[in-house]
Amino acid sequence: MEKKKLGVLLSTPPSHPNISTVVGLCQEAIKASIDVYLYLIDEGVRNLNDDRLVGLSGSGVKFFVCAYGCQQHGVPTDKLAPGVTLCGLVVLSNMINGCDRFLAFN
Repeated sequence: MEKKKLGVLLSTPPSHPNISTVVGLCQEAIKASIDVYLYLIDEGVRNLNDDRLVGLSGSGVKFFVCAYGCQQHGVPTDKLAPGVTLCGLVVLSNMINGCDRFLAFN
């Protein structure tokens, strides 16, 4: 049987409480053997260097960041953590279409 897939979109800045919710949700999904795909967009790209999110990629979360969003918000991308992938909206579209569940935290 194929594993379930969960897509998570985070578009809020580091000051927003959504980050704690997203981290907890992703951790619980990984524990339940669910494939997790995390995409940071808009002001969410400012969370790129948050240790809690970066740590998720080490536990199996597929971690994607909008390259255009980084450019627009002045977020440097020259020293990305291992497991973090810069990409565009095509990846987000594929996540939405390919996951069993998709949650957006705006």
